[in-house]
Amino acid sequence: MVEKADKELNDQLRVRLQKMQALKDDLGVDPFGHRFERDTYAKDIHNFADDKSGESLYEAKKHVIVAGRMMAKRGAGKVIFADIRDVSGTVQIYARRDDLGENYSLLRRADLGDILGFSGQVMKTDAGETTVLVDKITWLSKALRPLPDKFHGLTDIDTRYRKRYLDLIANPDSFDIFIKRSKIVKAIRDYMDSVGFIEVETPILQNSAGGAAARPFVTHHNALDIDMYLRIATELYLKRLIVGGMERVYEIGRIFRNEGMDTTHNPEFTTLESYAAYWDLSDVMIETENIIRAAAQAVNEDGLITYKDHQVDITKPFAKKSMTALIKEKTGIDFDQKMDLDDARQLADDNHVKYESFWGVGHIISEFFDTFVEKTLIEPTFVYHFPLEVSPLAKKEDDNPDFVQRFELYIAGNEYANAFTELNDPIDQRQRFEAQASERENGNDEAESIDEDYIEALEHGMAPTGGLGIGIDRLVMLLTDQASIRDVLLFPTMRN
Repeated sequence: MVEKADKELNDQLRVRLQKMQALKDDLGVDPFGHRFERDTYAKDIHNFADDKSGESLYEAKKHVIVAGRMMAKRGAGKVIFADIRDVSGTVQIYARRDDLGENYSLLRRADLGDILGFSGQVMKTDAGETTVLVDKITWLSKALRPLPDKFHGLTDIDTRYRKRYLDLIANPDSFDIFIKRSKIVKAIRDYMDSVGFIEVETPILQNSAGGAAARPFVTHHNALDIDMYLRIATELYLKRLIVGGMERVYEIGRIFRNEGMDTTHNPEFTTLESYAAYWDLSDVMIETENIIRAAAQAVNEDGLITYKDHQVDITKPFAKKSMTALIKEKTGIDFDQKMDLDDARQLADDNHVKYESFWGVGHIISEFFDTFVEKTLIEPTFVYHFPLEVSPLAKKEDDNPDFVQRFELYIAGNEYANAFTELNDPIDQRQRFEAQASERENGNDEAESIDEDYIEALEHGMAPTGGLGIGIDRLVMLLTDQASIRDVLLFPTMRN
């Protein structure tokens, strides 16, 4: 079957190469064209004409110049209809040999996938379809390979991800997802700018990997002869800027984590991180709601979300619930009661919750939440009251030093945001880093390392600060109802 498909493809390539040469030899046409000045997109034509009658369009005499890839072609004698797709959509063109003379032969010779320019008048066919009656054709680019719906690659998932250009050509729904992604990111930027945040850029190559519990990618800088790391978070550099007095900063950028891959994880992904001086967790909750709503309204004005058959209304105030209270609701276990590590491990064993040898009570609490609660949170919910052990960069709660001022936002069973009232005490921060270093020695290769330069920055004084991180890719998945992160990344990481 594969051999037959390969032979068919090779036969089509051979024919198209012959047609390319004929364009040069017979018509003196460059098969790969030149700059083309268009004045109208397919969407503009439909907006202008779809609600008008054929008679009114004839009287309007609307002349347009369009360009795009030929996706369908009908007729071959004196009349040809074709569907032309550009970035905005598809429009039908109608060409008559009697109108075009020798120019008509360009369309006769064209294959599906070729890119051409057309000028002509907007009209309606007898069937009522908006169409451009062509008065001139310009050759722009020859496609030497057939469109993907002509062979097995159209619906093959692996091919869609490896050769995204074929997916975009063949699947308008996929194309639309990435247009929406762009609108979502723009809406987030517009909101952040509107409330006084400054967009900045921080290093991707770093001397130490910090700001998250994750395994980094390691590389080597030849000139300096030192190992360096692709960043696992933007956090520690952004908070240095708060120390420097910038007060409100954010960055939308790529993050790299050398970890497993699944439907919600790719080793290269995009985050928004923001930090605001003089804020705490309550301010960041307001900020987060506003960001999520702005992003949702960029693709759906009513703010309603459908994700994996869940209907979610983000226009309502988001719920706020304690992590330990949620665990108690699901299991009956009250982790707000003081307990030692042996007791916590026994509870884990009794409830079939796995744990690592280097975990403390806080890690086990977090694992109980992941096991019994996370997937049950459908409506937007801020989960706060996180254990200290899993939050090395967050300020402690005033009345309970075993927990910190941190929240995560859950919607439809997935996490979309992580936020702290930031730890700005350099003495406490050093102790937290040292505890993380001890975890690393005991087998936790995702624990934080000690960042001496960051501690020194804190020693100069950092204002009380509220910080936020949002995974852009997961947010796009939510807002476009996609089950896999690979469907919202133009070029996901793939095995060779």
